[in-house]
Amino acid sequence: MTRIVCVGITVLDRIWYLDDLPKEGGKYVAKDYTEVGGGPAATAAVAAAKLGAEVDFIGRVGDDDTGARLLTELESLGVNTRYTRIVKGARSSQSAVLVDADGERVIANYPSPDLPAAADWLHEIDFSQWDIVLADVRWHEGARQAFTLARQQGVPTLLDADVTPQDIAELIAISDHAAFSAPGLRRLTQLNDAEEALKKAQTLTNGHVYVTQGRDGCFWLENGAVCHQPGFEVKVVDTTGAGDVFHGALAVSLGQKGTPLEAVRFASAVAALKCTKSGGRAGIPDCDQTRSFLSLFV
Repeated sequence: MTRIVCVGITVLDRIWYLDDLPKEGGKYVAKDYTEVGGGPAATAAVAAAKLGAEVDFIGRVGDDDTGARLLTELESLGVNTRYTRIVKGARSSQSAVLVDADGERVIANYPSPDLPAAADWLHEIDFSQWDIVLADVRWHEGARQAFTLARQQGVPTLLDADVTPQDIAELIAISDHAAFSAPGLRRLTQLNDAEEALKKAQTLTNGHVYVTQGRDGCFWLENGAVCHQPGFEVKVVDTTGAGDVFHGALAVSLGQKGTPLEAVRFASAVAALKCTKSGGRAGIPDCDQTRSFLSLFV
């Protein structure tokens, strides 16, 4: 069984479903509402577990009701939280998510200032037990520490390179695989052209670089050449968590020694299927569902 650890944040997503995303101030009535655990690394962990991997999540939560709820949900979905730190007297992180009729969304995240950024305690953990280490950029110190320890043990690393206020160049440098969101790549490189931006990002690392472009699929570099996996056509209900799910599936395939082409195709299919249901986690398929879906595109 593939063994994966996901390092980063977990948050409670409060999701409102509207006909259209607000374009000005005012009052709006939601068609539906739900609450579910979110966060890049945490949702990637859920995806990897659904796909059959043995998964640990390393992060921080407060000792409030929200933190307890987040950990209980992760455990119920097959993710081990034995290494997650519960911070006494701290609030856990939350997000407000607005989703329109086409499945597009706006997210306002509140990263709890009560959760200490320090990650020196990760030294207590044996990273050699995993086949691959995935980290998001929302807990910068955690990602840096985890990747440093993983590389010392010869364990591959995968960075979910999304938008964050901090400069993530040092994280990219120690990543074997850096998978960017389109906004994350633009922020890093200050370039709009995906090909040129990927080539600029490649100068920061000896590893592989990728960028997801929603419906347009995923682009990555192989020996300096740009490769492309088109997006799979599905009826989109909700794109919340699609990128996180992509990263979790990518980690599973790479942890199984898949090539970048194999890993991207697999992850793209998993993310597409996730978008067919509401919420960031409800639509995540298992391996059998994913293989059945991919067989339609042979």
